[in-house]
Amino acid sequence: MPHPKKNTQRRFAVRKSGVHGRGMFALTDIPKRTRLIEYLGERMTHEAADKRYSELHEDSAHTMLFAATDEVVIDATQWGSSARWINHSCAPNCEAIEDEGRVFIETRRAIRAGEEIGYDYGLIVEERHTAKLKREHACYCGARRCRGTMLGKKR
Repeated sequence: MPHPKKNTQRRFAVRKSGVHGRGMFALTDIPKRTRLIEYLGERMTHEAADKRYSELHEDSAHTMLFAATDEVVIDATQWGSSARWINHSCAPNCEAIEDEGRVFIETRRAIRAGEEIGYDYGLIVEERHTAKLKREHACYCGARRCRGTMLGKKR
């Protein structure tokens, strides 16, 4: 017997973004505290990710890597869910939630149809946060209180 097709409306779509490249946009109104999507991709150690991307991204801060835990990095560069297209925002409407080694994107507030979905990347780098480093990780979110960088606070 064929599996009945779900009668659910898509909540988001990936399309061109004014923030950066592609972005994920709400197609319907989405309530606060809704788990939208899991960040999927190849799972690897931090060492493997460093080995794979250190030279490739030496002059580029653009990657689709997500540190899920202290041991695991999710690499969505080759394949992954639409979550890999979510842009950084200094005034995020979503947040990344780690749950037993998996990463989910969840709404922090209600999101209106048509609104771009974003979360604060809060990128952690061990080196000093120089003006050059901040420029290399520049933010273009356009938020009223944009801090100008995707870098988070140092550990």
